[in-house]
Amino acid sequence: MSGNFRARRPASPPPGVPLSSQPQPPSFSSQRFPHPRQDHLDADSKREAASKGLYVPGRSSKANYPSGGINLTSGEIPLLLVIVLVAAGVRLYRLSKPNSVVFDEVHFGKFASRYIKTRYFVDVHPPLAKLLITLAGFLFGYDGNFDFKDIGKVYENVPYVAMRLVPALLGVFTVPLAYLTLRALDCRATTALLASLFITFENGLVTQSRHILLDSPLLFFTSLSLFSFVGFTNEDRVRPFTESWWTWLVLSGLSLGAVVSCKWVGLFTIATVGSMTVFQLWTLLGDLRVPPRLFIKHFAARALCLIIIPIFFYMTMFAIHFALLQSSGDGDGFMSSEFQHTLSGRGMQDTFADVAVGSQITIRHYNTQGGYLHSHSHNYPTGSKQQQITLYPHRDTNNDWILLNATADNTVAHDWANEPLVLITPGMRVKLRHTMTEKHLHSHDHRPPVSEVDFQNEVSGYGMPGFAGDANDDWIVEIDKDYTDSGDRKAKERLRTLKTKFKLRHALTGCYLFSHKVKLPEWAYEQQEVTCNKNAVRQNSLWFIETSWHDGMDKDQVNYKRPSFFSKFWELQQVMWTTNAGLTERHTFDSRPEQWPGLRRGINFWVKDHRQIYLVGNPLVWWMSSLAVFAWIGTCGTLVLRQKRGCRDFNNSTLLKYTTLSTPLFLGWFLHYTPFFLMSRQLFLHHYFPALYFAILLCCAWFDWGTRGLKQRVRLGIAALLIISVILTFRVRSPLAYGTPWTKKECESAKWKRTWDFS
Repeated sequence: MSGNFRARRPASPPPGVPLSSQPQPPSFSSQRFPHPRQDHLDADSKREAASKGLYVPGRSSKANYPSGGINLTSGEIPLLLVIVLVAAGVRLYRLSKPNSVVFDEVHFGKFASRYIKTRYFVDVHPPLAKLLITLAGFLFGYDGNFDFKDIGKVYENVPYVAMRLVPALLGVFTVPLAYLTLRALDCRATTALLASLFITFENGLVTQSRHILLDSPLLFFTSLSLFSFVGFTNEDRVRPFTESWWTWLVLSGLSLGAVVSCKWVGLFTIATVGSMTVFQLWTLLGDLRVPPRLFIKHFAARALCLIIIPIFFYMTMFAIHFALLQSSGDGDGFMSSEFQHTLSGRGMQDTFADVAVGSQITIRHYNTQGGYLHSHSHNYPTGSKQQQITLYPHRDTNNDWILLNATADNTVAHDWANEPLVLITPGMRVKLRHTMTEKHLHSHDHRPPVSEVDFQNEVSGYGMPGFAGDANDDWIVEIDKDYTDSGDRKAKERLRTLKTKFKLRHALTGCYLFSHKVKLPEWAYEQQEVTCNKNAVRQNSLWFIETSWHDGMDKDQVNYKRPSFFSKFWELQQVMWTTNAGLTERHTFDSRPEQWPGLRRGINFWVKDHRQIYLVGNPLVWWMSSLAVFAWIGTCGTLVLRQKRGCRDFNNSTLLKYTTLSTPLFLGWFLHYTPFFLMSRQLFLHHYFPALYFAILLCCAWFDWGTRGLKQRVRLGIAALLIISVILTFRVRSPLAYGTPWTKKECESAKWKRTWDFS
């Protein structure tokens, strides 16, 4: 200490007054941090104080703690506005070009037409993003008459710019969310600016957001979910159960509901937030200062907002979906008969409950939803070359059959109204006569036209008017009691309409009438194949009577039971899952997950008039983000090994801070990327975009850590260099995003990898 410094002893207290009650000179700590108040308690102290009733959340703390922990300076608000304007300029530039259908606008534009026409369809994705696009088209006068049939078809009387504007604007709003998320994670403004501009000038994200596609809404709600939950986490550390705390938590739940309502990939976002929530609750459970009642309150609040609200939101989107699609459409065939009965144009009149000899019936396949047993006056081009038998998904007079007793004389005319009723019971030998062509359902030792295997026989229509037929027309009725409706006791004793599930066994060969999800070629109008199978899968050999009419019956009629919303909802989820899993055919531009981090190849969206739209990422952004992910894995692995060897790296507060803020970002990347390795369905580069978003934020978190000790001028210089490099790289490939002309030299210079197959 300096020799001129003189310590001064505090004055002695008056007699009888203890020394501790005297005012003390302000210490350095008390000058730097104002007098103690509840605002300055850490999270553990606040929970302890709250458990003792000494802390009332939401009073004095509101004035000093920014909502969600997002402490923006006055200069950042104009900066954010500039960022939004730049993002809007990049994504909205030439939005009307091309003026023709691009890539999957073929599908999602068509779905908008179906919504407006109220015609039922089935898609593998939930409805929210499609509903938003449809709303834009409807508000701008779209009548739903354009068919979106082919890529490159010129739009006519379609407000396609308004429909493209929905994903474009959501792509724009994703940019400031990235900025705010990193600021909420306590990164510097320079870092947040870097992330927002990386996303602004990422070629793949720009290309995907400019068309009538679902990935831009998906990414927006993914980013909103992350931002909301980070804000909630910050609130939870400081002032739980305040109004602001509930706001962030509810917003997180709504965002999760929205993201999974766009695509099921949103389940990975739910898994990310769910993992962080479990960690929060685990930490609370281990805090002995948190009483059980308070822990239960925390658990219940999170369960309500992060489970119940997303489920309710998701189901509400399907309620809107069902309310709009009330008419029969091309998706009917995917759904059960009960479901189809709820659609306008597919309702069925009451029909007789019993089935007798002489009944005119329609028969439906039980398992594949392929439709009705059907025949038409066209012959097989191979095999017996007799009349075709198929499954047809729509109602038609060619679905009608007369049920006859195979042991009786069927060449004479019958007066069914006056003859005694002979109900169909198990073991009866019957014939089925097609009412339109008067041919019998027939099988023989010929191979089917598609399933040419020894254990399957062809099923055909055989005979002529007045011809009694032969033994190959005879079938034995077998009732399957396990699948028959248990609510109707009579249905297990005889054939009952809608209730009885039965098999038809060929009397001579012993094979069973069978159908499976195999389409016949164009000569059979791509209808579903029907065969006679000696090794039939049980469910695929089951049938039921949908309608039954008989001149001798006049009572006991039945109809489909109208399914509840929950039944329809659950059935559609099963159909979506099955259809999605069935998308296994290869596509010219599909790719596998191991190819995505290195940006091995892109997707050709559109080619016309020597111009091309090709989805490929900005290689600088892509490769830096991938490098950041693998650097995080290596660094954390090293730190864990050092911890095992007794090193105390995690005692460093700076290292602990960056580990804490980067872990959710890595977790988001991991959970949005690795599940795709388990999928055998078609996959494309754009499936990596949610994982890419997390990787970009992680890359910028690395930048924040790496430049923490540098002067601000140096840090800004490095950021400027990175931003300029990314913008220049974006500009080189921008003709592929906007479909603008470019020269052969420019094209070749932009092709950094031979696997980028644009031309």
